Formats: sequence, structure tokens, C-alpha cells
Amino acid sequence: MAEPVLYSFRRCPYAMRARMALLVSDTAFEIREVKLSDKPAELVAASPKATVPVLVLPEGQVIDESLDIMRWALGLHDPEHWLDGDDLPLIEANDGAFKHHLDRYKYPERYGADAAEHRASGLAMLAHLEARLTSRRFLCGEHRSLTDAAIIPFVRQFAQVDRPWFDAQPLSAVQRWLSVQLTSPLFARAMSPST
Repeated sequence: MAEPVLYSFRRCPYAMRARMALLVSDTAFEIREVKLSDKPAELVAASPKATVPVLVLPEGQVIDESLDIMRWALGLHDPEHWLDGDDLPLIEANDGAFKHHLDRYKYPERYGADAAEHRASGLAMLAHLEARLTSRRFLCGEHRSLTDAAIIPFVRQFAQVDRPWFDAQPLSAVQRWLSVQLTSPLFARAMSPST
């Protein structure tokens, strides 16, 4: 039986979260790692926007938004009840404002931006996560959910820009949450070249 094909790029945060949902749902899929500077014609034909992730189902249907891929996979099988923790406003804040500041902090020369200003704005947004995580283990309760998987790749990127600085911030709950996620077997599988 043919498997869905996932076009992915290992370090892309959108692709990371799609891979995590596919894996946690036990959905069999074939992964095709994409070189972003040389995108395959099959990817462009499947999704003209030509950004990863793109999931092509055996019957030809294309899902080319990471959150849609996550919800599709979890709709098939959701053994950890991730869909119970689908906080759309929090995910939208991450994908919108936080991603905006993250990009300008990480690549200030590309955007003609003040990295320190955008780092401060990103840190202020992480303070909101800190407040939530002070009273619970994960963003929507005591168990990992879709919201955690959707946001963690972006917080990981933010932390990695200047890890000593990040580790020195008053974000103990966020730092614990990040460590738990990044050391999980699920994340290791999602980042494995043979996913």
C-alpha cells in the first residue's frame, strides 16, 4: 500500500512539527528531504508555493500547511490526545508575532533590523509562556499536546541564537519545558535522517 510522501527540510520548524505529529500518530509516511536551494520539480508541482512541509497523499490530495498536516494525522490516530490541547490563539501568536521577531533577531542583516530590539520583543512573548508553564508542565495542561509540538521548534530556534544569553534569562519554566521536549524520544525520532 502506498504511503503519504512528506517533503521536508530537517531544520525547518514548520516541517519539524509536521514530522512530530505524523510520528506520534503512528502514520506511516515516506520522507523526502528537500534541498531548499534546489527544490524538486515534484514538490513544486504538488504545491506551487514550494515551501516545506508538503504532504502528498496516495490518492493525490496535497496538504501544504504544517498545522493542517498535524491535524490530519492526529485526526487519523491521536494516542496521546494532542488535539485536546489545540490552542489556536497561542499558536497564531507564535506563528505571527513571535516568528516575526525571531526572524529579525536571528537574521538582522537580512531584514535590516535591530537584533536586540527583536530579541527583547521575543523575550516578552516568552514571558507569557513562562506564566502558563509555571502552573502546569505543558502549555495546555499536564501532557504534551499539539500546541507544544507546534511552538517548540520556534522556541528552540530562539534559544539557539545565543544559548548562554537564553539560559541566563528568568525563564526557568520555559527552559525546563524546552529541555523536556528536546530530549524526548519523539523529538529525537523527528530529527533523525531516517525518520
